[in-house]
Amino acid sequence: MAATLHPAVADAATTPYWLDSADRPAPRPPLEADGSTDLCVVGGGYTGLWTAVRAKERDPSRDVVLLEGGRIGWAASGRNGGFCAASLTHGHANGVERWPDEIDTLERLGRDNLDAIEATLSRYAVDCDFVRSGAITVATEPHQVDWLHQLVADNPEATFLDRDSMLAEVSSPTFLAGAFEPHDNALVDPARLAWGLAAAAESLGVRVHEGTRVSGVTTAGAGVEVRTEHGYAVRAGRVALGTNAFPSLVRRIRLHTVPVYDYALMTEPLSPDQLEGIGWRGRQGLDDMTNQFHYFRMTADHRILWGGYDAVYHFGRHLRRSYDQRPETFDLLARQFFTTFPQLAGLRFSHRWGGAIDTCTRFCAFFGTAYAGRAAYALGYTGLGVGATRFGADVMLDLLDGVDSERTRLEMVRRKPLPFPPEPFAWTGIELTRRSLAAADRRQGRRNLWLRTLDRAGLGFDS
Repeated sequence: MAATLHPAVADAATTPYWLDSADRPAPRPPLEADGSTDLCVVGGGYTGLWTAVRAKERDPSRDVVLLEGGRIGWAASGRNGGFCAASLTHGHANGVERWPDEIDTLERLGRDNLDAIEATLSRYAVDCDFVRSGAITVATEPHQVDWLHQLVADNPEATFLDRDSMLAEVSSPTFLAGAFEPHDNALVDPARLAWGLAAAAESLGVRVHEGTRVSGVTTAGAGVEVRTEHGYAVRAGRVALGTNAFPSLVRRIRLHTVPVYDYALMTEPLSPDQLEGIGWRGRQGLDDMTNQFHYFRMTADHRILWGGYDAVYHFGRHLRRSYDQRPETFDLLARQFFTTFPQLAGLRFSHRWGGAIDTCTRFCAFFGTAYAGRAAYALGYTGLGVGATRFGADVMLDLLDGVDSERTRLEMVRRKPLPFPPEPFAWTGIELTRRSLAAADRRQGRRNLWLRTLDRAGLGFDS
């Protein structure tokens, strides 16, 4: 039986809010002839766009072509929550668990990367509502308050917010405490960020072709040949692959990622009375501490984005447009929203959407080369790629240019995560993990034998 949608979300548009804009740039023409270039970038999301921009900034004489199968920013880069974090490791806890000897360097590089993003957006006048507003992690269960104290202990710049202080920032009866991190997070309009980076790349001389799906890469002489589904090809000295959740053009790493579907809602603009009732004057980005966590933020026109919780993997690693709409998840998210903010009863949602992100077994990006060093890839961002993709672009360019840098010497860059097993074992393991994480949320965070086994194997995840 079909799921019944919550009345507040039943009439919502099924397109991502950020992409539903009259300001969306007109489509760029596809590749219509064979060509050649120094660097071919595959993918018009953040990874590809940052690679194109950084390649020209590092060497203005380098000829760069970017090929995008759909539209610029149409996939994960145009429909995410717009949280631009400094972390390169999906949070301090995940980073220190995996690379304890490098964590200080990784966090410094992450902060430098976020500063560089801000400077780049200013330099190219990219209008994407970039706001360095900081972030608040909230506790909604008593046992999570102790976790917040540990989070604050790990970050000297963080401030613990008791219940009264938390409610003074954002008012919800479910919030027991919070931790405010003022400097390591920003908010952006994700689609406008992608559109602005594409314009910046073109201003530097990058040739951008949309509607040009790449079907394969082969070695050709001292370089590579990038073939497209339309039959045209680009001969390039090097190729940078930013394919995210889509099957990698490097077949041997396809088992290293799986596509996981994430979902979000966007409200209509809040009225002045509703804003008064909720507070939230600082526009901080928020998330909660459950394993199946929510992320939420305020837009410039006083809408609330509410997303997360359900992370759905479909058997066989399939990517299908039909998966972008999941009524049972939208209904659940709407009910959870009004539990969190009962003072907003009667508010309606204007948009509901979902889509795939790529994840890997270490929950943050990994890197490598192929085709005798002529191709580089960056994958596995696990939903934290708005900021980290710029770092990934620099890693790929270092690898392609043969640069011995602080980045390429990192163990995080030199080593890859364990691959996922083939089906049916991948689906079984992911589903068991998902159910175990939900059970831990119901049991004051206590992790069962399966989760403890994953923790011992270095595969644990607690958001």
